[in-house]
Amino acid sequence: MSAERNEDARTFLISVAAELAGMHAQTLRTYDRLGLVSPQRSSGGGRRYSERDVDLLREVQRLSQDEGVNLAGIKRIIELTNQVEALQSRVAELSREVERLRATAPKSTALVVWQPRKGR
Repeated sequence: MSAERNEDARTFLISVAAELAGMHAQTLRTYDRLGLVSPQRSSGGGRRYSERDVDLLREVQRLSQDEGVNLAGIKRIIELTNQVEALQSRVAELSREVERLRATAPKSTALVVWQPRKGR
């Protein structure tokens, strides 16, 4: 039923993923074609859905059925969510770098006093 993708990540055949997500396998194929979910592929070309993919399928179903969002809207929501997650990751990375630089920067006790020129 499941196969190893990398390390401890479990993947599921389309039939298992469809059952876990509460959908028909054909719906998963349609969502793949539309780019709503992009499962990994086995060496033979079969779809392999991760647990994250299954969670995404459930969210697609919730947005569609409970919120009335059409598939184009759902695709845009997914794209924007991915963009926000990538930006949050980058901000965290940059914050760590700033903290590292602050910790290693030489400390200065110099004092600079600025006085404006008179007559301006």
